[in-house]
Amino acid sequence: MNYFYVMNGKKLKQALIITVAVLFAIGIIYSERENVSVFSQYEPAAVYSIPTERKLIALTFDISWGDTRTEPILQILENKGIRNATFFLSSPWTKSHPDTVNKIVKGGWEIGSHGHKHVNYSSLSDDEIRAQIKTAHQIIQEVTGTNPNLLRLPNGDFDKRVLRIANELRYTVIQWDTDSQDWMNKGVDTIINRVLSKAHPGDIILFHASDSVKQTHEALPVIIDKLREKGYEFVTVSQLMKQTKVSNQPPVEDQTMKPVR
Repeated sequence: MNYFYVMNGKKLKQALIITVAVLFAIGIIYSERENVSVFSQYEPAAVYSIPTERKLIALTFDISWGDTRTEPILQILENKGIRNATFFLSSPWTKSHPDTVNKIVKGGWEIGSHGHKHVNYSSLSDDEIRAQIKTAHQIIQEVTGTNPNLLRLPNGDFDKRVLRIANELRYTVIQWDTDSQDWMNKGVDTIINRVLSKAHPGDIILFHASDSVKQTHEALPVIIDKLREKGYEFVTVSQLMKQTKVSNQPPVEDQTMKPVR
């Protein structure tokens, strides 16, 4: 009888070990399933700023039309020794102003896409959104010889579909944390004070270099000097994004920020 109990004790011990192992395996599988679920729920988001303690700041300029405002701004950046800035070019303007675009390329400034037609992409179908981004990419690539991967949407307008399609086309949507509101032409001092009061480490600042802005070229030198006095270093958006994890705002609803061209 003693032998009988010993044998059953061993079997019971084996059964317990097997049960624990099975439960452990189930736990791992469940955990991994949860991880996969979280990953699958990831959605692309627009970049507004980069969290960093370093005093880095990105000057960005949107261009979609005009012949007179871009070159004075390029000259200011040249005079101030600002080689790190990002220009978002619309493809029709790029195609019609190859000489100015070539100056941006030769100046070493970063080039992003500002899309093709200046319309709110959230109002378009998926196919139309895709066509707009691809058309702009092809034209900008042909004129500049670069492959842009940063996209600032016309009017800053987007929804979840736009972000998803941009991501599929290997673009990152770039917004801004500080809007200079230079497109409102409220006055040189107003532009200066607005930027200086809002600028912070990791900031992306929105300016324009289209003919709609009449005071940016006057405000910009002061802004650059004052930010330098505060210890800021100027970087491109891509350089800024390399610093740390991106600070995103979820695309919960359509974003329409500015009606300027």
